[in-house]
Amino acid sequence: MRKKTMNRSIALAGMRMVLPSMIIITVFVLVPIVQSLSMSLQNWNILKNTHFFVGFDNFRKAFGDERFLNALLNTVIYTLSYVPILVLGSLLIAILLNYGFTGAGFFKSLLFVPAITSMAIVAIIFRFLLDGDIGLLSIWLKALGFQTKDFLRDPDTAMWAVVLTGVWRWIGFNMVIFLSGLNAIPNDLYEAAEIDGAGKVRQLFSISLPLLMPTMSFVLITNLISSFQVFDQIYVMTKGGPLFSTEVLVYYIYYRGFNVFDMGYASAMAFILFCIILVFTILQLKGFRSEGER
Repeated sequence: MRKKTMNRSIALAGMRMVLPSMIIITVFVLVPIVQSLSMSLQNWNILKNTHFFVGFDNFRKAFGDERFLNALLNTVIYTLSYVPILVLGSLLIAILLNYGFTGAGFFKSLLFVPAITSMAIVAIIFRFLLDGDIGLLSIWLKALGFQTKDFLRDPDTAMWAVVLTGVWRWIGFNMVIFLSGLNAIPNDLYEAAEIDGAGKVRQLFSISLPLLMPTMSFVLITNLISSFQVFDQIYVMTKGGPLFSTEVLVYYIYYRGFNVFDMGYASAMAFILFCIILVFTILQLKGFRSEGER
């Protein structure tokens, strides 16, 4: 009887500790998701405050909308460019800094500074830096005798400019996560490998990288989700241009919802984006789980 009472007390204490978080998640996550799904089934004009049920018409409209499909393609292109560069770049920097050479602490601080800077500020800096007329990069190119180029007004280079801006902002943050994962690996493993005659490269591929897989999983999933939700630098730097070459899903959702005021259609696209992110996240989790079981 006493054991049952103790177990009940522990369960109630656990519920009390979890309850505040559950309330926040319910109010700010679950309820908006349900409301978004409800709005996606309606023709809802927020300017006129009129709405009526249309079923799955908004979803059918999305997959027949060339601009939506273009935005989806641009989002995929951004993700496939941004995530590998960011993850591999931050991993390489973390491995180099983990060796603890002279000045490593300074470089850690220097690389982390962009992570604590607003993306809007970063985007404004890069917009002026890459400007074809008054940008610092153009001035340098002119001084060296090269032809100047407006990277943000060229459909072939605008997406790369946006990608590199995002990488510059977040590479320091991901570097710190990888450094934490590397520092959590016991030194005994490296000492034992060194006694067995394994060099630094062998230790990296036999010890560091395999034990970094949980950290790698976290970094990949979080960056994949953030890449599908990219908005800030697109809004500040290109507004989806030139010629819709950088218009991604979140920007198009924003445009339809708050420029055209078609909130029903915007909600349908937002729910499609939610499903895409959910599927990719589940696949990644399963992939890393099966990799860890081998």
